[in-house]
Amino acid sequence: MQENARISSKIVIVRESLGLSAADLAERSGCDITIIEQLEAGELAPSLAPLIKITRALGMRLGTLLDDDTGVGPVITRKGAAEEVTRLKSLETSSESGVLDFFSLAAGKTTRHMEPFMITVAPGDKDERTLSSHEGEEFIYVLEGAIEVDYGKGSHVIEAGDSIYYDSIVPHVVKAAGDETARILAVVYAPL
Repeated sequence: MQENARISSKIVIVRESLGLSAADLAERSGCDITIIEQLEAGELAPSLAPLIKITRALGMRLGTLLDDDTGVGPVITRKGAAEEVTRLKSLETSSESGVLDFFSLAAGKTTRHMEPFMITVAPGDKDERTLSSHEGEEFIYVLEGAIEVDYGKGSHVIEAGDSIYYDSIVPHVVKAAGDETARILAVVYAPL
């Protein structure tokens, strides 16, 4: 995929510019060396949790990795014009809990501290429960359908019109609550 190649290339360029080996990046980020190598080779679809850990280890924003526009000033995203920035298989690389299609709502804002996304959450394996944990906070507003958020030891069903705000450091996973696809507005804050 072209998107995987662009993200892979950015990871390699920044890592090498810092004089780090793939093993150094794995150690700094807490990611397995195999994940780093597969991401850099474009063999693995990027997932949010490892990308957040990698960008923090590289001292860069997640958005810098996911978008390539260098515009400054306010960014307006018109209805139907959100860019699909990447397709993630849940929030962890190994999860089977559904596919998340991310559409960036601020791809042109390079100095942002939040990552706003419109996300389509497709149903997946209901028995799978791979939890993600990373620094920061997340806000989700359900536009259509319903999602299930496993958070720590609890589980919450969030329906259209409902929202949830939580600390991302607590292990969590977001998935479709039923057999229907859901649409959510999500804002992720990952401190640099």
